[in-house]
Amino acid sequence: VQLQASGGGLVQAGDSLTLSCAASGRTFSGYVMGWFRQCPGKEREFVVAINWSSGNRYYADSMKGRFTISRDNAKNTVYLQMNSLKPEDTAVYYCAASRVASRVATQGMYDYWGQGTEVTVSS
Repeated sequence: VQLQASGGGLVQAGDSLTLSCAASGRTFSGYVMGWFRQCPGKEREFVVAINWSSGNRYYADSMKGRFTISRDNAKNTVYLQMNSLKPEDTAVYYCAASRVASRVATQGMYDYWGQGTEVTVSS
């Protein structure tokens, strides 16, 4: 199983950016796909997750409104659209896959992790 995160880069405050997570190696029906991020000097935190089969979405409270997760079943890809970016959104963003559709905000529930893609938001 491989998760390949991409789409990071340097943007200005207020810009939008969409990250991609290409999944391969198996079918992910029934899996939960999540996005986490690690800001400089901080621990990795949950951002948002989506149930691959049902499409149900789970957002961290602080991420609601500006971040949107979606999936493309045909491409086996999950996306994280980020709007109105702020300097505090600067982080390495990771995608992950969990076989269990519970405790989706808990990192330990995820079985597979991508390598991360770096997002830098300048003020």
